[in-house]
Amino acid sequence: MSLVSAFVPIWILTAVGYAACRWGPLGEGAASVLGRFVFQLAMPAALFLALSRMPLSVFDGRSLLAFAVSTVAVVGFGWVGASWLFGRRPGERPIWGMAAGYVNSANLGIPIATQVLGNVSFLAEVVLLQVLVVTPVILVALDRHSDPAGRVRVRRIASLPIRNPVILASLLGVACSAAGLRLPSAAGASLTLLSAAAVPAALVALGASLHAPAPTRVEPTERVEPAERVEPAERVEPAERVEPAERVEPADPAGLAELAVITVLKLVAQPVVAYVTGLALHLSAPQLLAVVVCAGLPTAQNTFIYSQEYGVGEAVTNRAVLVTTTLSLATVAAAATLLG
Repeated sequence: MSLVSAFVPIWILTAVGYAACRWGPLGEGAASVLGRFVFQLAMPAALFLALSRMPLSVFDGRSLLAFAVSTVAVVGFGWVGASWLFGRRPGERPIWGMAAGYVNSANLGIPIATQVLGNVSFLAEVVLLQVLVVTPVILVALDRHSDPAGRVRVRRIASLPIRNPVILASLLGVACSAAGLRLPSAAGASLTLLSAAAVPAALVALGASLHAPAPTRVEPTERVEPAERVEPAERVEPAERVEPAERVEPADPAGLAELAVITVLKLVAQPVVAYVTGLALHLSAPQLLAVVVCAGLPTAQNTFIYSQEYGVGEAVTNRAVLVTTTLSLATVAAAATLLG
């Protein structure tokens, strides 16, 4: 199968998810429900099976190093650039850096790795790197800046691998592989069936998430109040309509500029840094392809979740996730085609 044709099912299932949410049987909460199913059940099953059946000898530190260099470079530039370019406060900079360089290795990574790379072995390494190394650094910084006394919730950060099913399943898979353990046939068959749902469900959920429901026009019911139009005296208050000057704020040019910079860093700069580093480390063609494809994945939804939890940068991270996810289906396909 050619690399371009490998992306065709990805585009089709994403389009199906979008259409089903907009015109079909799926309701507005479909993306959320499917996303939780993939993250809590199907994806952990897929990662556990892949890692438990994979000999640890196949892990190549050079590929992970190339990806790590691209992550550190882009997250670091985003972290510092948020201050230099846009005057972001210290508490906002970690989220800005995360939006620029923290890839969606789960919901979108698994379908792309399965279709384009043929397996999720390198993707599992990326998951572990991001969750066990990058995430704690981001959370420590956010904790320190959000707490008036500068304290860090060590227990919460230390318990992250246990609370996150993707990390837990990955660690258990590595442990089973190292110990040479094999699941009973019934358990293995059940997990195989569950893991088979990860890719299609993730893509349908992705498509459903791209449909932003039109705002409900509840206003007509307020037009039933024409009685208040009889009060022309209150129409003399056009002075309060001078507020349109503040309505110019939604078209915030700084917000658009920030979004553009984050998008370029995520979808262009990070894959380029990964490619150059991979060449310097003399990676083979398949290894280089895996590193660049994974580096070109869009901003992870966790970025928005953390920004919500800490109350910083919610607007920019929400838009960054949406825009990079939409564009990445084209940019990752282009990168894979060039390297293939």
